Formats: sequence, C-alpha cells, structure tokens
Amino acid sequence: MTVQLQKTMPASAIAITVVDGARFAQLAPTLPAATRQWLQTVGFTGAPDSHALVPDALGKLSQVFAGVARADHPFALSALPMTLPQGRYCLSDQGLVVPAEQAAMSWEIGAYEFDLYKPRRRAAAQLLLAPGPDAQRGIALATAMAATRDLVNTPAEHMGPEELAAAARMVAKQHGAKFRQVVGDALLKKNFPAIHAVGRASTRAPRLIELTWGKARNPLLCLVGKGVCFDSGGLNIKGAEGMRQMKKDMGGAANALGLAALIMAFKLPVRLQVLLPTVENAIAGNAYRPGDVFKTRKGLHIEIGNTDAEGRVILCDALAYACEGKPALVIDLATLTGAARVALGPQLPALFCRNMATARQLVDLGLQLDDPLWHMPLWAPYRAGIESPIGDIVNTGRNAMAGAINAALFLEYFVPVSQDWLHIDLFAWNDGARAGRPAGGEAQTIRTLLAYLEQRFASGTPPMIKKSVQANFQIKAKGLTATAQPSTGSRSAQ
Repeated sequence: MTVQLQKTMPASAIAITVVDGARFAQLAPTLPAATRQWLQTVGFTGAPDSHALVPDALGKLSQVFAGVARADHPFALSALPMTLPQGRYCLSDQGLVVPAEQAAMSWEIGAYEFDLYKPRRRAAAQLLLAPGPDAQRGIALATAMAATRDLVNTPAEHMGPEELAAAARMVAKQHGAKFRQVVGDALLKKNFPAIHAVGRASTRAPRLIELTWGKARNPLLCLVGKGVCFDSGGLNIKGAEGMRQMKKDMGGAANALGLAALIMAFKLPVRLQVLLPTVENAIAGNAYRPGDVFKTRKGLHIEIGNTDAEGRVILCDALAYACEGKPALVIDLATLTGAARVALGPQLPALFCRNMATARQLVDLGLQLDDPLWHMPLWAPYRAGIESPIGDIVNTGRNAMAGAINAALFLEYFVPVSQDWLHIDLFAWNDGARAGRPAGGEAQTIRTLLAYLEQRFASGTPPMIKKSVQANFQIKAKGLTATAQPSTGSRSAQ
C-alpha cells in the first residue's frame, strides 16, 4: 500500500501543506521570506493538482505545497504519489485539512497503474496517516476501485468467461460468500436460454456466475452485471474502431464485483446476491442470427433485431432470475449502449429508475462524491418501438433514436412493476487521463451506490472496518497469473 497508517509521524517524513487559491493567498504572507520567494519564483498559486517542492538551505527537499480544488474532494491528492520524489510524506496542519477518508483514497488510487504486462514506471511516494476507520475506509474504496479497473483493463485473451468466474470465485472466498456457476449447455437445462444463445458461438463457454452472502434475516439485495468479455458484434459485426476496446464490455460485471466486495467488507446488513451473465459474443456457424426468436427464462419471446445488442439479451435472463427471489432492490450495471454515451458522454453513466425520489437521491450523492450518474426516463410511449411482429419484443428499436431508453425499456419487461430496480448504463472507461483517473478501465458509480446502500440499509452509519477490504481479484489464464494489487506496485506474473 502507498498509504501507511501509523500513530506517530517520523521526523524524516516530509510535510505537505495543502491549499487552494484562497487559502494560499492567506498563508503566503506568514511564510518565511525564503519560502515565500521560492514559491513565487516557481509560480505556485495553489491551483488544483499543482505542487511545489521547497528545498532547505542545503538543497534537500524540506516541504511540499499542494494545490487542490477542494480539500474534501475524493481525488484531492491523486496527482501527488506518482509525481513527488519517492519517500515518505505526511500532511501538515498548516494548510487545509484533508479528511482522512479522502486523503487515503485519493493518494492510494493516485498510485494506480495497470501493470499486468509491463513494470510500473516507478515506485509511488508513500503517505503516512494516523490510523482510524476513515483512513481505513479510504484505502478500502481505492483498493476496490483499482481491482475493478484491473478486470476491465485485462485483454480478453486473459479475461474470458472462465477467468471472470475465477475472479468472482476469489472474491467469494475472501469474504465467505458462496459461489456457483451454470456453464455451457447446462444453461439450457437450468432455463437460461438467452444467455446460452448469445454465448454459444464462442469456444469459451457462456455461463451465469452467482455469489450469495449474508444472513437470511436481512433484506435481499441483488446486483446484476453484464459480463460480455469480448464483443465482436456477432454476425452484425462491429467496425474496427467500434471493436477496438470491446475487452471492456464486461465493465458492468467488474463494477458489480467491486461493489459487492465493498458491501461484504463493510458488512452491510443485507443478504447479497450477485449475478454475472458472462459470454463472448463471437462469430461462428452456430452464432445466433438477426431475425432469430428465443424464448427467455421469463417466458417472453424476444426477436433479435441486431446481434450487437447482445447485452440486453443476456441481462434479461439474469434479471428474471434475480426477481424470482423478490429482493428489496435489484441493481443492474452494464456497458449497454453507445446511445447513452452520445447523450451523456463517457464520464456520466445513465440511471434509469422508476422512483423519482430515489433517482434524485442518487444523482445528489453522485455529485457530492464526484462519482456521478444522471437520471434518464423510462419513457413508456417508446415501448411501441420495440414491439416485435413475430415475438413479444425485439432487442433493437425501429430507428437509431432513443437507443439507451429503448434498451432500458427492453430490460423493464423482465422486472415486475412492483420490483424496486435501478438500471445503470455506464462506460467503465476513461477516454482521457485526469488526476487519479488514468485512461483505461474505470470503476463508475460504485462509491455512489455504496453510499446509497449504506443510507438505505445501514441508517447511513458504515460499520467499523477491522481490516483493509480484500478486493484483490485474480487473473489466471494461459500461463499468466496476476493478483490485482495495483496500488502497492507489487505483482506476480509467470
């Protein structure tokens, strides 16, 4: 870990003074003349994500000034661990007070690099913090986020359905959850025909992965994550540009696992069920075809308008199964539509929810936590656009308009009206780098969803974390083994 918790700070630790523009303007006149002149010379003003190294009379680093937008921002210190010289640092009480949770999370996640195939650029600087539940929580959040990113970043060659199942099994083992999977033709026997149809063309067997955890007396919470480990588009094949990053099409499953790991580590008083319909959407002689009709687990007949709209097809069986247990809440997470990205861009997942008050609560939490999502409508009149002339519904709309809404309406057919349900259409990817958020796979909405679940099921009071969250997912395939502990800089690969 790049964040170390210890009661006393060694004299050798270099102090970081955290400021914003206003605080620096107040503080600057009180600084020693040499320090003030140095900061003026290097042009430091307290701008967000900037920093200045201040030497002593012998030229050795004596202190650091770091600029932030807000001291309580979840990525407040994320620009520092990979840019400061290697060493041990502590936070000065001279500047703004960075809450322990935000300090720990922002520093730990700021050290993230995907290092499965190539060494890290350098070791990260270490931050020393006083031990306590808030700092532990920050480390836990960063660890789960980093592990989620690693799953999304891993190429399909080493992250197929079997490897995703291995990662889920590892999470289950770490937290005492039960694991099972329904694989290959057993999907037909167990009545998951839609999952089987999408995945049958691949040499890598499709499956439904299931984790269960918690006490029977607690309310049932079900997380459903889309696990398309690679999406060629099927017979409606994608173009080269559209296919390039389709290793990330299991981002919903990765985020569901990351959220599940936090729920179990924080011991939320729920009975958790995690369902990951997992496939590779491949091309072969036995691939499912445009125009095919399949009877789903719920009994509805779905017509295939386009094989590249496969996510909603595998999710429909998983959602139907989830709702059979009459859970208190179902949340599905999926990299489902390009239309959601056209509407909201890569940073803003789309939220579909029947309850306006819940939607408002989630949007507000997302803005507060800088883990945003935005409410989109389940616009009932558009249901006419997904009616099938030969089945009940079709998996694509009549035209390119309202694609994200059409996908959500398709899924809604498999969720009873009385069922509390959230559908999140996310990107699971950073298309550009920001502090603490490098380009590549991303954990989206899991901090917001965790906060919502804590408010709903734990009265807003998270339990004490007795040890760091175990969310280190294992990637194992074809002679390559790695355990995702990306913030530490350690890895094992063979």
